[in-house]
Amino acid sequence: GYGPAAEAAVAAMLSADPLDALPGKMPALPEWTEIAILTPIHLRGDAGALPAGAVRHVMTMLAISRPGDPYAGLALVKEACDGRSLADFGWALFQRWQAAGYPSTESWVMDALGLLGDDETVRRLTPLIRTWPGEGGHSRAVAGLDLLAAIGSEVALMHLHGIAEKVKFSGLKNRARQKMDEVAAQLGLRPQELADRLVPDFGLSADGSLTLDYGRRQFVVGFDEQLKPYVADAAGKRLKNLPKPGANDDPELAPSAYRRFAGLKKDVRAVAADNIRRLEQAMVNRRRWSGADFKRLFAGHPLLWHIVRRLVWGLYDPSGRLTGTLRVAEDRSFADVEDDTLTLPDEAVIGVAHPLELGERQAAWAEVFADYEILQPFPQLGRDTYDLDETLLAEISAARVPTGAVIGLERRGWRRGAPQDAGIQFWIERDVPAGGTITIGLIPGIAIGYHDFADEQTLAGVDLVGLDPITVSEILRDLREITR
Repeated sequence: GYGPAAEAAVAAMLSADPLDALPGKMPALPEWTEIAILTPIHLRGDAGALPAGAVRHVMTMLAISRPGDPYAGLALVKEACDGRSLADFGWALFQRWQAAGYPSTESWVMDALGLLGDDETVRRLTPLIRTWPGEGGHSRAVAGLDLLAAIGSEVALMHLHGIAEKVKFSGLKNRARQKMDEVAAQLGLRPQELADRLVPDFGLSADGSLTLDYGRRQFVVGFDEQLKPYVADAAGKRLKNLPKPGANDDPELAPSAYRRFAGLKKDVRAVAADNIRRLEQAMVNRRRWSGADFKRLFAGHPLLWHIVRRLVWGLYDPSGRLTGTLRVAEDRSFADVEDDTLTLPDEAVIGVAHPLELGERQAAWAEVFADYEILQPFPQLGRDTYDLDETLLAEISAARVPTGAVIGLERRGWRRGAPQDAGIQFWIERDVPAGGTITIGLIPGIAIGYHDFADEQTLAGVDLVGLDPITVSEILRDLREITR
């Protein structure tokens, strides 16, 4: 309708080669990038490595890319080149940028990690993200969170969630939580539901094992009930550790398997710590799952089932009343306190049972766990419980609590209040399962970024009237622990 001239212009625009979409002025590469060229970029299929001139072109492609809008040529590079060597090259380039003092004019180097990075990049980058805010690098740490989301693998999102849950810099923690909320919203999930799905299976078989191939030798990796790895040879003999590749091993398979084991150990340590804490909070906050989700996400997971089988699980009616209990047996079936096999319907409502819910069942379950020599991942059957006691409240209110111990409550779901005049936080708070928030005053308060402002705190206004017995017990347990 606009005539042949408009039609021709649109046709020319749509037919343009994206490889020709170049800036008017091409960026100059800084001198320190030359050292990064020493890290080779290998072509796929043992076809050798890119020559230095081609590697410079790859760096230029990275330099003209923008977050969310990479230069089209990078797709061809990733198609032609080995992914692991590209990730190693990206990290070597990042290390040169780091050594140069993170010059802002070459911030594209950090963006390159998101374009070339893999799970090993995530493992290397995450510790830096956690420490940068303390070195004046908050904005760089926030950019690192975007990189984890851009890499987007299960391992990357797992580490992003770990930062959202446990990092000492509140600004970074809040930004990580926002990022997790964004990812969850894109998937149509609540943040807790996303966290449930962020536990990778790491390529393990259904029984939780993994075969590592060295060519002439094979090794089997498994995990014990505390998620500590063990290695066995092909004959089943336990070894102290995975042997280093030798001269008779395959030069590609063996180093790759050895690196995979090193990364697996790091990731599983993070998974174990994070999910033990999450399940304890699920017990405290009375979080529930459907029977179908429990079987898929927990009992059927090659790693998590080692944790869930060391807990007593409760079955609940629609009103939230406990109607039965079970454990996950060694063969992944479900058993009651009499060791009879149970069938768990998909529509069942299940959660980690709190000891105050168990009543007389608690002693019976303690006997079962003792007979099977099952060690629990956190205190459940032997958990200290408390009633609302004015004498105990008076002791807590009179105690002088180390400031570090108050900050430590953040691991249990507490938050410090918003900074007031002079950046002082005068209270701590936590949400309660029934809705609402409980707030406890701090005297003299905690100074943002200057914890030496006061070595000790006094807790003021501890009022638990109207809360349910489990919430009262858990709050008193937290406060009793830091005031002893």
